[in-house]
Amino acid sequence: MGSTNQFAGSGRTREYSTTPTRRQLLRAGGAALVTGLAGCSEIVNTFDNSGNCGSVEPAASVSEYATHPNENVSMFRRGLRRLGYFPDEVVPESVRVNWTFPINYVGHTAAKASPVPTPDGETIVFAGDSGWVHAYAPNGEKRWATLTGATELGFHGSAAIVDDTVYIGGYDGDLYALDRETGDLVWRTRSRDLEGTLAIGSSPAYYDGRLYVIAEYGSPSSGALWEIDPETGEPTWSDDRIWGQPHPSPTIDLDAGRILAGSNDGVVYCWAFPSLQFAWSFQTGGEGGPDGESKADGAFRLGAQIKGTVAAHDGYGYVGSWDDTFYCIDLEDGTEEWAFETDGSIMANPAVDVDEDVVYMGNDDGAVYAIDAKSGEELWSADVGGRVIGGLSVTAGSVLVGSYDSHLYAFDKETGGQCWRVENRGRVTSAPVPVDGRIYYAERAVFSNYYDDDKETTMDEPGHAYCLVADE
Repeated sequence: MGSTNQFAGSGRTREYSTTPTRRQLLRAGGAALVTGLAGCSEIVNTFDNSGNCGSVEPAASVSEYATHPNENVSMFRRGLRRLGYFPDEVVPESVRVNWTFPINYVGHTAAKASPVPTPDGETIVFAGDSGWVHAYAPNGEKRWATLTGATELGFHGSAAIVDDTVYIGGYDGDLYALDRETGDLVWRTRSRDLEGTLAIGSSPAYYDGRLYVIAEYGSPSSGALWEIDPETGEPTWSDDRIWGQPHPSPTIDLDAGRILAGSNDGVVYCWAFPSLQFAWSFQTGGEGGPDGESKADGAFRLGAQIKGTVAAHDGYGYVGSWDDTFYCIDLEDGTEEWAFETDGSIMANPAVDVDEDVVYMGNDDGAVYAIDAKSGEELWSADVGGRVIGGLSVTAGSVLVGSYDSHLYAFDKETGGQCWRVENRGRVTSAPVPVDGRIYYAERAVFSNYYDDDKETTMDEPGHAYCLVADE
């Protein structure tokens, strides 16, 4: 039946000394410190399996370009380049729910954490917004569940799994390492050890014996890229030049020699990798203009926020902004290669088919777009009935995407024709993750009166995690 672990916050105290950072200097100058078991009971899902995407053959193997050079590593968006690309997976022509369990209870509107499989695919790790981390077998058997100290807003970033350890950052500002087999706490790096983090909404990246994670701070509204020793949780390096409380995860392109991430100030920040020397920044648009008074000396363009993680392919980075524009950026120097304008804000994580040079993205105008990665020309678009704020995934023949209309969609990646859709309880804001013919994802809880200040907000039903299988 699996094990349940709870801990109140035991963790070692660390000494981390360095020269004063910009944040410390600003604070010294007067800035204020802000401080179950899976089952199928009461299944509500409905299915529209009327489409026909045709049969395709999965790729026999996947290059480390789309995954990770180390076969014992599994991460959010599958690999270092955060491509969300699964050419070795085929989406079933029709689906049904195999198992489900409640996981999300909080009304916070950030996208929910996405499931991450262990490298062998024998365990799926789900993180919830109430501080629990769950591990399930593909057949729905619970392996373990651990309650962490991230109990108010829980987890919105996803795990990185390296060998026998699960790494994940919480909205309590702490970074956790859990044993992959038991869920027991291995170490916990406290917010105070990371200069007083407000939250860690990003998903860690791992390469060559180091973890990389983006942290958020409250006063001033800012962020930092951290390098962490995965054996001990000790911070070994940081750069706090980021403004605007960043949510995206760090992206690493080994061929380009870059590590980069966007932030709420509408800027993509880029460092050389692995030297970690700062390389360039790219500023998106926005109507608010620089707001120097509230953001100290940082350029901060309101309406230009970057919420999605950059996908890196063939020397370029692909990312959307709240300025209604999707960008292709040259990773060498940070210049704009092309820009694709839409009718809504963009905060979803794009997916890239690296073999066909096609990037797929969704946004607030209720559509999913297929875009030529080289030219920026639209190939097709499809209606998903609501905002897209999670991550897209592209497989051998299909594109998977969750929507604010509470459906998970599958589209033919060549034509944009709808293969099927599944109606769920809440808004689907995690990335759908296909593993060995199964599809895993999570939804938000269902709330009444969430945007009505005159009425009490109530949770009608928790958000669930799902496993879909072929409806044979």
